[in-house]
Order: sequence, then C-alpha cells, then structure tokens
Amino acid sequence: MTTDHEPVIALEDSLEEIQEYFEVRGWSDGLPFVPPTSDRVARLVGHLGRDPDEVVCTLAPRNGEATVARIAANAVMAGCRPEDLPIVVTAVEAVAAPEFNLNGIQSTTHPTAIMILLNGPVASKLSVGSGPGCMGPGPRANMAIGRALRLCLLNIGGGTPGDGDRATQATPAKIAFCVAENELESPWQPYHVERGFDVDDNVVTVIACEGPHNIQDHFSISGLGVLTTVAGALGQAGSNNIMFNSGFPVVAFGPEHAHQVAVSGYSKADVKQFLWEQGRFPLDRFSTEWTADGRLADRVESITGRRDAAPVTNKADNLQVIVAGGPGKHSCWMPTFGGDTKPVMRRLER
Repeated sequence: MTTDHEPVIALEDSLEEIQEYFEVRGWSDGLPFVPPTSDRVARLVGHLGRDPDEVVCTLAPRNGEATVARIAANAVMAGCRPEDLPIVVTAVEAVAAPEFNLNGIQSTTHPTAIMILLNGPVASKLSVGSGPGCMGPGPRANMAIGRALRLCLLNIGGGTPGDGDRATQATPAKIAFCVAENELESPWQPYHVERGFDVDDNVVTVIACEGPHNIQDHFSISGLGVLTTVAGALGQAGSNNIMFNSGFPVVAFGPEHAHQVAVSGYSKADVKQFLWEQGRFPLDRFSTEWTADGRLADRVESITGRRDAAPVTNKADNLQVIVAGGPGKHSCWMPTFGGDTKPVMRRLER
C-alpha cells in the first residue's frame, strides 16, 4: 500500500472497500481519497529523489516518524501531484520546528488550523492560487497540498479529533488551508522579502491560525477609511490575540483594498502600526471575571502605556500582512493561537 520499505496491506480492488477500511481505522479525514498504492507512492518519492526511509522529522502528539514514504502516502491520498510533494515535505518539516509548538497546536481546544503560505516563482509554476477563490474551494494545488499536511498530522502525528486533537468545534480550514500570496497585485514587498528572503526564493511559511474572518468595506474611498474598518475587525472580543495580547495574527488584504491603502501613502510598516494602535478592544467591555484581578489591565499597560484598551498583539511588527484574492472590496484576518506559537519559514530547496 506504500512502498517496499513500508508494510503492504492487500485489499480487494474496490474503492468502496478501501475507503471503508481506512475510515474504520481513523486513517482519513472523512472525505474520499486516492488509494495510496505502492506504485503511486513510489512515483512521488521518485520525483523527490530522497530515500523513502529518511526520517524528515517527528510529529506531535504521537511523535510519529514522518518518513519521506509516509509523507508521500498521505500526499497521494490528498490528490497531490509529484511536483507538489516538495512543498508538502517542507511544510511538514516546518510544523515540527520547536517554535511552532505542534504539540500545543494539535492538542488545544482552540479551532486552530495551519495555513501554508507560498511565496516565490514556484506558486505560479504549480498553479497554486493567489487570486479569486484562493482560500478554497478551487485550485487543485491549494486544496491537495493543504489537505496533505492535515492528513500527515492525522495519520503520522496522531491528531485524531477527540483524542490527539482536542478542538471543541474545530473548523473546515483544518481540512485544507494553503494559499499563495498575490505578489503581482501587491503594492508592497512580498511577505518573504519583507522577512529577509530574496524575491526569487521559493518560501513555505506555516502559521497556526483560524480560518479567514471576512472584512468588507465597499464604502470607504480612502486608505484611512479601509484601515479603520480593518482595525475595527481586529478588535474582536474572544480572540486569543485580544484576550492574551500576543501572537502573530494574519491580515490578508484583497488587492483592491491594498491598492486603496497604498495610494493613500501607507507603507506596510505604516499599515501594521495603524492596525496595532487602532485595532484594540476596550477593557470595560470585557467580562468582570476577566478584569477583576487587574492582571489584564496591568499587562495592557505594560505593552501600551495605557489601561483602557487591549491590543491584538504586543507589538506592531507581529502583525503578518499579506495580499491575497481577486477583485472585490473584501479583505480578511486570521486570529491565531496566541503567543505560544510562531510562524515558521523554510526555503524550498527544490
């Protein structure tokens, strides 16, 4: 069922039987999948050119060994093409980084998904969507790559709902969440260049975040107006970022909003500073249970110098600003798990 280096399970040549066999054992995400036959897995591994038995990393909470062959088997199930596998392997390696805190991400009750963000020429080469409908459903590469990571976290890492994965309600974004930045329509530096990579580098970033929260503004005709609306959306009661004033929340501007802001003279650094200063939630609107002992106000004061409103994170540069999507006056933001996880970036070597 995988390769000569992994146990082979002989099943009847029946798609229905294979699906049921996997489902009963908790090896699928509930959707139909491509059976990971030895031939299919070998084809992906062969494209990668690495030893099938090579251990790329271990995945929490089970600490399962993510070998090249096992990652490839899950990529086959997700519908990946051979050329998609390097991105999947890189994403798997990235989520295993200590600063990502995969054990916490997998076992929390918070509905945190994992967004794979792609930058560089590889996104266009593999047709990873960055324009209309880029967050799904739609482009095959987006859905297959995102789903492959989730299946690895399930089948190798042990992130089974109700067991290794303790999410109270979870989110459809946990099935597949992969997007490329719309670099062609962005008025600012691409995300990876801002973070120190070369423009021609292919970079995979993983961010533990919720699914997208839409922000619509069809009325503002200035950058200030758009930013005021976006800041209002960030000041949301109940998000981990507001409640704990930490983390790396993601703001994805649609191209129309991004250009509206940029032509008004706002750099990306200006955008972050504005959103950090204005995207706050008044302390007097928190429940008394949150504020009674004064610790929240003390923390807010230590960050902002004031005690009246909670910031979405502890400094402006923690806001992760990208451009994604197509026509329309919509943007979105993705709250994150909070300060116990950091985005991890990896250069794609192939």
